[in-house]
Amino acid sequence: MEWETVIGLEIHAQLATKSKIFSGAATAYGAEPNTQACAVDLGLPGVLPVLNREAVRMAVKFGLAIGARVASFSVFARKNYFYPDLPKGYQISQYDLPVVSTGHLNISFDGVEKTVGITRAHLEEDAGKSLHEDFHGFTGIDLNRAGTPLLEIVSEPDLRSAKEAVAYMKKLHALVRYLEICDGNMQEGSFRCDANVSVRPRGQEKFGTRAEIKNLNSFRFVERAINYEIERQIELLEGGGQVVQETRLYDANKDETRSMRTKEEANDYRYFPDPDLLPLEISSDFIEDVRKDLPELPDEKRDRFKSQYGLNDYDAIVLTATRELADYYEAVVAESAGSDPKLCANWVMGDLSGALNKAGLEIEKSPVEASRLAGLIRRIADNTISGKLAKQVFEALWESGDTADAIIEKQGLKQITDTGAIEKIIDEIIAANPEQLAQYRAGKDKLFGFFVGQAMKATQGKANPQQLNELLKKKLQ
Repeated sequence: MEWETVIGLEIHAQLATKSKIFSGAATAYGAEPNTQACAVDLGLPGVLPVLNREAVRMAVKFGLAIGARVASFSVFARKNYFYPDLPKGYQISQYDLPVVSTGHLNISFDGVEKTVGITRAHLEEDAGKSLHEDFHGFTGIDLNRAGTPLLEIVSEPDLRSAKEAVAYMKKLHALVRYLEICDGNMQEGSFRCDANVSVRPRGQEKFGTRAEIKNLNSFRFVERAINYEIERQIELLEGGGQVVQETRLYDANKDETRSMRTKEEANDYRYFPDPDLLPLEISSDFIEDVRKDLPELPDEKRDRFKSQYGLNDYDAIVLTATRELADYYEAVVAESAGSDPKLCANWVMGDLSGALNKAGLEIEKSPVEASRLAGLIRRIADNTISGKLAKQVFEALWESGDTADAIIEKQGLKQITDTGAIEKIIDEIIAANPEQLAQYRAGKDKLFGFFVGQAMKATQGKANPQQLNELLKKKLQ
């Protein structure tokens, strides 16, 4: 039987506010356990939550960016369940009336454009964290995260493979960073995913029974966990068994998912409007103020890069993957004094990105500033140095704070463009290699590379390659 996979993702994006969603406690990462949980976060008697206006602004910003409906009236609800790291015994979330609904995100996968529906995005508070290590068999509870503002983004079940799910997740990750509403740091839990996975016979309209894989915090783990779960469900069904609706955890060390608990339905959480919070009313003026603050979004920037700089689809997609990379590229183009934007793109995506990956650095931490890379590109464009020598200059740029001009001068790397000087070297090489000359003129064309190599060796790689090739062809003939 041929099977079809159905996937929906629930993304939890931690909003980049300085304080929590219902209290003034700090949200900074890495604080000592239980030093950033105040009386409101703990739900102590007599305290009342107060909604963080900035969290609402960020949610509206996201809704506008995905073409969604931003609700003028939404309600906070209590989601009731017992767990040690949930001190109040309930989580404040949104249920029937979320702040954002019915949006979409366009993704590109294997060269095909696809629109993925976004059912809703609602505001909620995070729970604390259970720590199972180094407690001699006990579990420690850190409540620093309790009350941290989250935007839960729920997709339609429109995804059909693990790779497609990762493409959607990466696009969403880039978007929240462009909007500056989430830092996207997956290692710190700022951007994490729950994946709902089911399979059904191809052609069947009814969905299969789904399993939810909780708290996936890397793109690689999302892909591996979904692929494992697909195989598990197909094997179970083809063996005559049934898939149970449940919550599962992904074990990265064993590369498998395992059962955590039976999946709850909404009525298990006994949702009801939070009596301590008024309904959230958002005015049209507030929405328009947020709209004016929207930055150029990734798809818009990609299209502009293609039209303004003449880049192809691939280059434009790569260079707009993050706002920081796009800004760096545009700074290089602006400071390269009219150099070819494609040449700038090649250096940013090639040598620079390779060096950054090797060093484990993001573009904003690059030791080579945009102005210094632009200086190198100017010297390639005006034929001061060859492409081969440019790589040598780039290595020196990476290791020092010098400019390209200073490095070229210091190391004597200026390209030889004097036609007379190049001709003299070629004449000497031809005179010293009569046997190879005779073979070349007899039809052994591959020997042209031999003469090029000898000339480059004689000039220590400083001869202008184009001039050298043209002059050498004339001399050899």
